[in-house]
Amino acid sequence: MKTIYDFTVKDRKGKDVSLREYADEVVLIVNTATKCGFTPQYDELEKLYEKYRSQHFVILDFPCNQFGQQAPGTDDSIHEFCKLNFGTEFPRFKKVKVNGDDADPLFKYLQEQKGFAGWDMEHPIAHILDDMLSKEDPDYKEKNDIKWNFTKFLIDKRGMVVARFEPTEKIENIAAKIEELLK
Repeated sequence: MKTIYDFTVKDRKGKDVSLREYADEVVLIVNTATKCGFTPQYDELEKLYEKYRSQHFVILDFPCNQFGQQAPGTDDSIHEFCKLNFGTEFPRFKKVKVNGDDADPLFKYLQEQKGFAGWDMEHPIAHILDDMLSKEDPDYKEKNDIKWNFTKFLIDKRGMVVARFEPTEKIENIAAKIEELLK
């Protein structure tokens, strides 16, 4: 059975990193952007990382410029922005594409494992995204592709994808699921 451990990704300097390095850890994989309405989530993500990292939890950050060109700049400039503005310490990787024929294989796999989880319509940005995406594709909710920046995939200690969280998901719901997996 395939797991995330079957994939190798590039760190922000272009060096190959086997995801086997994260075996026996709970992993949250996130596609991010520095110029997005969800960018302040870096703050919440860093707090999660600080709270659980000593319990074998890690966040893997993959910048992506596919949604509104909201991750401009180089891998180094994105890294510096995140460190300076949000104090992030979790690993950041090379900018990737998450959708389409040239999507990173890891993200193709993640989408095969967990499809679109739906918006939390209480979030102020949810209606904007729903309206915009519905105009582009009335059936967008039926497809597994990643809809926007800050989509998160939660991986258990065996490398299996157990949950997908859309960017409108409340951080406390994500934290609760992380705590379940850390037990």
